Amino acid sequence: MFRKGISVTERTLVAPVSAAAPPRVRAGLALTPILTCQLMLILDVTVMNVALPHIQHDLHFSPTGLSWVMSAYTLIFGCLLLLGGRAGDLLGRRRMFIIGVTVFTIASLAGGLAQSAAALVIARIVQGLGAAAAGPNTLALINSTITETKARVRALSLFSAMSSGGFAVGLVLGGLLTEWGSWRLVMFINVPFGIAVIILALRVIAEPPRHSAKLDLPGAITSTLGVAGLVYAFIRAATVGWSDPFVLVTLLGGAVLIGVFLLVERRTAEPLLRLSLLNQGNRARAYINFFLGPMAMMSMFFFLTQFIQDVLGLRPLATGFAFLPMAAMMFGISRMVPRLLPRFGPKALTVTGSALMIIGLVWLTRLGVSSGYFGALFGPLVIMGIGGGLAFAPLNVIIMSTVPARDAGAAGGALQTMQQIGGSLGLAVLVTVFGRVSATAAAHHESAAQVLVSGMTSAFLVSAGVAVASFIVALTFRREPADGVKRA
Repeated sequence: MFRKGISVTERTLVAPVSAAAPPRVRAGLALTPILTCQLMLILDVTVMNVALPHIQHDLHFSPTGLSWVMSAYTLIFGCLLLLGGRAGDLLGRRRMFIIGVTVFTIASLAGGLAQSAAALVIARIVQGLGAAAAGPNTLALINSTITETKARVRALSLFSAMSSGGFAVGLVLGGLLTEWGSWRLVMFINVPFGIAVIILALRVIAEPPRHSAKLDLPGAITSTLGVAGLVYAFIRAATVGWSDPFVLVTLLGGAVLIGVFLLVERRTAEPLLRLSLLNQGNRARAYINFFLGPMAMMSMFFFLTQFIQDVLGLRPLATGFAFLPMAAMMFGISRMVPRLLPRFGPKALTVTGSALMIIGLVWLTRLGVSSGYFGALFGPLVIMGIGGGLAFAPLNVIIMSTVPARDAGAAGGALQTMQQIGGSLGLAVLVTVFGRVSATAAAHHESAAQVLVSGMTSAFLVSAGVAVASFIVALTFRREPADGVKRA
């Protein structure tokens, strides 16, 4: 598939350019609103982290209620991505992209103006709705707008850089805005960028041809409710524990509905998600690693943010900049992937990246209350940045370069659904581990700092185990023959 350069795929991957496609110059310009939108959506997953203490103080959130500032966005975003992707395929990807960004921008303004905890949570829910409409159509628009294969691979790698680096950049930006102004700026910053994305999208992105079909409503309902049940169960379990009856009911109900969704998709003529998208060898493995990778990575952002502020005693701005080395490494490596992928193939890159993630997470298990930033954190962050760039950037290319044009939106939705659910599930499991270990440490009358360190280093150990699973999956990637893509 990737041997002897990308040009091998030009005869099999790229559909003829239709009359609706934008000119070549505008195709490159169209990347600006698409990538800016993706950066906005990913930033909003982590940009609120550093600002949470200020939000709690200003809007009088309870300690458990504060988690919904994060969860309300990821819950809606994660459970509606499949629907947003297929709606773009059927109703128009450019149209759904612009609608989504518009909703997201208005909700960001409302969130920045919120005067109560309930108003902010509602704004975050509406942000999730907009993100679910725009998110999967960013990838689909890259597929339909950038028709030259090498340029598409470069665009998808840059998209990966925005997605991966956005998590860390969100922490930097959140610290900067909170330190220099107010937590409200974390919401307001989306407004000018959102308006710019909408204006540019109207001018430089052409609407790809739509496919006449009916929306799979049974599939939409079962997938949305099923994913919502699973994500909600994991989020709630992180707060109240796995023994809570409602957690078990929603977890079981979500699993049953996902099973029903798969049966519906097998039987319907025009499914929300063609299961064949998940069957092809390397593409199926890429989806699995898009689920496992965020599970391993999210604990690092969540726990290290607390460690840097509560143990090292750094302020929000310094906390944000502490993650800058990782963001820089991840972005730089992702930009190199277009040159590395044709030469080495997906297996070498993802295996190396997963191995580096394991090393970084195991290194973090050595943190202690007397650890310093450069002595104990700088090295793991750099290694995790390099590993994340190598492990994730090829996955977008593998998935999106081998799907039929008619299914690009659904494939992008499935990819981001895996990412969001993996992150939510991983964080819930790891917070549960953290809670149990830290409770034991507290019972032994250890200091608050030692309680935090004991809990989070145990969580990092579990994260390393998840990274090992990702490494094993990466070992199964194969170098396919040139016509293997055609059969996908």
